[in-house]
Amino acid sequence: MRLRFTLLACALAACVGTAAPSIAGAAPVHNRGLTIRAVPNPIIAGEAVLIYGQLRGPDHANQVIRLYHRINPNSYFSLIGTTRTNVNGQYEFTRAEDIVETNRSWFVRGPGLTHSRTVHERVAALVSLAASAQSGFTRQPIVFSGHVTPHHAGSVVALQEQNASTNRWITLKTGRVGPGSDFNISYAWRVPNAYNVRVLFRGDARNVAAPSDTVPVVIQQTEVPGFTINTTDPVVSNDQPVTISGVLDQAGTTTPEPNTSVSLFGREPGTTPFREITTTTTSSTGSYSFANVASTTNMLYQVRTTFAPHRQSAVLFEGVQDVVTMQASSQTSTVNGHVTFTGSVSPDKAGHVIYLERLGADNNWHVVEVGYVSPNSTYQFGWTFGTAGTKEFRTRITGGPANIGGASAPVTIDVTQPPLSALPTS
Repeated sequence: MRLRFTLLACALAACVGTAAPSIAGAAPVHNRGLTIRAVPNPIIAGEAVLIYGQLRGPDHANQVIRLYHRINPNSYFSLIGTTRTNVNGQYEFTRAEDIVETNRSWFVRGPGLTHSRTVHERVAALVSLAASAQSGFTRQPIVFSGHVTPHHAGSVVALQEQNASTNRWITLKTGRVGPGSDFNISYAWRVPNAYNVRVLFRGDARNVAAPSDTVPVVIQQTEVPGFTINTTDPVVSNDQPVTISGVLDQAGTTTPEPNTSVSLFGREPGTTPFREITTTTTSSTGSYSFANVASTTNMLYQVRTTFAPHRQSAVLFEGVQDVVTMQASSQTSTVNGHVTFTGSVSPDKAGHVIYLERLGADNNWHVVEVGYVSPNSTYQFGWTFGTAGTKEFRTRITGGPANIGGASAPVTIDVTQPPLSALPTS
């Protein structure tokens, strides 16, 4: 399966223009004695592309084949390479890594009037994203920064938030890509929660639309003066313990309140009421600490004085990540070979959207396929390779009410190039 641009990006809108006659003439529409395939298609920017085909008819061996391309938004085709057919009339061209970064069209010419049809290569931009903080407080801006490859200064990008556990995204704010193809967008939430955030490049004539990898952000309620609450880590793996701590001051002062019994309460988001978990006593400095607090789901915690006069801290959100596994049916493959990726998600996430991601030339992860977790909380993706090299994949599940989401460990596939004679000729 290849990139699902109907789900991930906008369709390429640019049409093939008429080439300048002095360069290559008009782009062929139909095959005339010469086939062509360009794989993979579509791709993410920086991938290699293998172009191959076969010259039909008699006297097809050792014939010169010329490759032409048109890079959007140019209106003309230009000659970029020549090769010769083998004894079966087959030919191939390999475009090196980091060359194919933008949308383009390919066709080849052979001897006489032979020519191929025109293939339109769709190339998704690479969008990276990082947050200035993994967690923050309500009405406190967090800055989301990243880079778009190739260079797209002046283009608009959208900061988006996931709608529940679906593949629907809500635009929060837009920004423009700067002179270095970098962007910065700040945003502050009003409601405490865990949010899954991405940035979408909307696409243009040079590249089709593409999202960044997802970044989870935890927004906490503003602290209560005189009764603080904190966690050693706002986002942890499934059932990993944290320590919840804070300081209790005497009411209406900044003077610590020692030797006071305080209780930790907790509940899952969307449920009521809070339930008491454990109790401790503040130290001489008014500080308290609850160690080894663990859960398999997101939790809301609050600390209260055990006895009257009753006081309470703000509500603390503790995010718990899903555990995602992934295995490949084989660690090796060949061009035109097929590998199946399977795995599981825990706790159970049946029906939840899940993404297959590939490591791009910018050393960031990029979504290349969208799927859904099956009823037994497992998933499956298939992938057919178009070019040789080392390919790295992983899966990511975004969060929801119960969990923050998580990513699998990367899986590496070594893909080799078979002999030209082994490639399909149709």
